[in-house]
Amino acid sequence: MKFWKIIFNIIIYLFAAIGFLFFAVYVAMQLHLTDEKGGIDSLSQHYNEVKNVVERKIETQQTKKDWMTTPEWQAISTGLLKDKNVILEASKVSGVPARVIVSNVIAEQFRFFNSNRESVKKYFLPLGILGNGTQFSYGVAGIKTNTAIAIENNLKDTTSPYYVGPSFENILDFDTPDSDGERMTRLTDPKNHYYSYLYTGIFMREVMAQWQKAGFPINDRPEILATLFNIGFARSKPSAEPQTGGTTFAISGIDYTFGGIAYEFYYSDELIQDFPN
Repeated sequence: MKFWKIIFNIIIYLFAAIGFLFFAVYVAMQLHLTDEKGGIDSLSQHYNEVKNVVERKIETQQTKKDWMTTPEWQAISTGLLKDKNVILEASKVSGVPARVIVSNVIAEQFRFFNSNRESVKKYFLPLGILGNGTQFSYGVAGIKTNTAIAIENNLKDTTSPYYVGPSFENILDFDTPDSDGERMTRLTDPKNHYYSYLYTGIFMREVMAQWQKAGFPINDRPEILATLFNIGFARSKPSAEPQTGGTTFAISGIDYTFGGIAYEFYYSDELIQDFPN
């Protein structure tokens, strides 16, 4: 009898601990404690000054960038090619160029790989697959639950500065009453990353709409779109001089920002045949 009482108490304490953990995560997300703080890229002003797309491409191709030669990039590029069909479908549905979507996912993957070195070496690099976030940020694009909910709500709120029109209102509707469970399945499905790309594309579309309405279009600024994707809706403040930055992470000992690596990929020739700009 005493043995079963001990087992019962252990189970109770275990469930209490799990419940507390989930509550703590929920509170942290509500208080935005898990938001990316980020920083300003040292080349931010330069990105603003170089307006010509041809100049950007020439500048980016002048030297072979360090990140292009890393095992991490080989794994990321291989994983993206495996996902090519669903990326193109997400691009079609969201109306955002596939290369813009991919730029954001690449930045998130480098960030993920930098934060999970041991797992990357053991699993992701040998298999050539993308990292799938499962804590705070989910899926191959690292989308937080609150961000996903905001993306969905913006589609239906006609008063929102992020509203993109009636033709988009139902593209993220759920098939079951369990929206929380279905959303999580969408974002974390290891076999099908379609919704990770679609939510990413719709986020891009929504901030494009916000900045366009404010008179500062950023449709041709992949580095700004990536920065905003990284730091979130709350810090998307349209202006004439947007700043590139976001989370800083190291690739082969060199620091890159989220927006900076998106810029470098977008204007490079990497995967250009599959995801043209």
